[in-house]
Amino acid sequence: MVTLNKIYTRTGDAGATRLATGEQVSKAALRVEAYGAVDEANACLGLARLHTAADPDLDAMLARVQNELFDLGADLAAPPRPDEPLTLRMVESQVERLEREIDAMNAGLPPLASFILPGGTPAAAHLHLARTVARRAERVAVAMTEAGETVGPAAMKYLNRLSDFLFVAARHANDRGASEVFWRSGATR
Repeated sequence: MVTLNKIYTRTGDAGATRLATGEQVSKAALRVEAYGAVDEANACLGLARLHTAADPDLDAMLARVQNELFDLGADLAAPPRPDEPLTLRMVESQVERLEREIDAMNAGLPPLASFILPGGTPAAAHLHLARTVARRAERVAVAMTEAGETVGPAAMKYLNRLSDFLFVAARHANDRGASEVFWRSGATR
């Protein structure tokens, strides 16, 4: 368990922060941006969960994902090192569970006949917002790897599956597809 006795430290006043390894980096570093976007996605899920009480199965899945997003943030905040002691890392079983949940929710949805506009029910709208933030986190993680930084393979897979999970969860939250808002190409011409 993490104990936080003091909320502010003043160490970031000049634009720097410390990673979980203790290494000082700019608050604008890609790694900080990646775990910051994961934190944003988690906050979006908190808003979505305000509207999922009527669907306890969906709410339980979202609660699990919120907890895992803290795991993911911890993973991203500690660059993997070959000589590191056992630390908190995302694992393949977390990715596999997301895939099973995607498949289970998707099985109860009608096939897509068009692109979906973000919206519908309040829960679905918040889940779509979380999806877009998760995609940003994934793009930043990809930029990190392209810049030569290391991201664990399970963390990358989880980020990719997360947006898929949130898309299907939004469809599920839209009255299992009945309240979806579809894109109508050229409708305003």
